Amino acid sequence: MKPLSSNDIEAELSYAYLHAVAARAGVGCKVGSRHDDNAGIDAELTGWGSFPGGGYLEEVDLKIQLKATVKSPATGGEHWSYSLQGIQRYDDLRSETLGTPRILVVLFLPDDPDLWLHHAEDALTLRRCAYWVSLCGAEPSSNQTAQTVYLPRTQRFDPEGLQALMARLSRNELPRYREQVA
Repeated sequence: MKPLSSNDIEAELSYAYLHAVAARAGVGCKVGSRHDDNAGIDAELTGWGSFPGGGYLEEVDLKIQLKATVKSPATGGEHWSYSLQGIQRYDDLRSETLGTPRILVVLFLPDDPDLWLHHAEDALTLRRCAYWVSLCGAEPSSNQTAQTVYLPRTQRFDPEGLQALMARLSRNELPRYREQVA
């Protein structure tokens, strides 16, 4: 049997991160099927209300496109930059005609694989963290293969941030890209 490649390990760590954050936030997490993956959906989250500061919806679904990278992001002040490969994925994420909102979640890992994960009797530590962005309403790309997107540094993908996002979605407030990166 062939060992996992570095890219495969990065992807698996991003799933572990997603599951850990969702579990701590009290949100259900399902890994997408092969068909979902072909549509750019790696996982689906379901939150049940009532949500703190939430609205009228008591069940909220959110589709996730997961990415992991060891490339240090360039910072534009309040944002991390990320080169999203695949214009079709970018177009799927920016679509305004979807019934279920989608976000991009990017896990930034250290460049040294020996630093990715540390375990001891009292802790299991995954180094660095993930950030999220909704690309809904983003401008079309003029590129053919990749599009640079910006993830607000304030939108760390953590349990509190996920609960706040679910509360917004329960009020039917879908974050738009221009609002997040203005």
